[in-house]
Amino acid sequence: MSDIKDPVSTRKALRFFKVMAVLSGLALFVLIGIIVVNGGFGKGGASAVWSPIHGLIYFVYVVSIANLGFKVGWSLPKMVLIMLTGFVPLLPFWAERRFAGETEARLAAGRR
Repeated sequence: MSDIKDPVSTRKALRFFKVMAVLSGLALFVLIGIIVVNGGFGKGGASAVWSPIHGLIYFVYVVSIANLGFKVGWSLPKMVLIMLTGFVPLLPFWAERRFAGETEARLAAGRR
């Protein structure tokens, strides 16, 4: 028996988390590409346009982590650590696989 109280809303939160993890990872790669092409921070151009968009995507990623974390009962330090994955390239993709798999296993345990 799973300890997740509302599996339906947890599945929705899990889907939202998965989408936002991938978007956050892709947005970080775009930002890095722009910085490399621009030759650094503070040069304006595409960086001035993409940086706020990337910030918004990261903010929504953080909201999706909190939403899922409260539904499945993650501790606050765990949620903060997952939120920090948005600062390192490739880690949002790893976090999506790792924590989505963990949550899916708990949801599957509840179906038995």
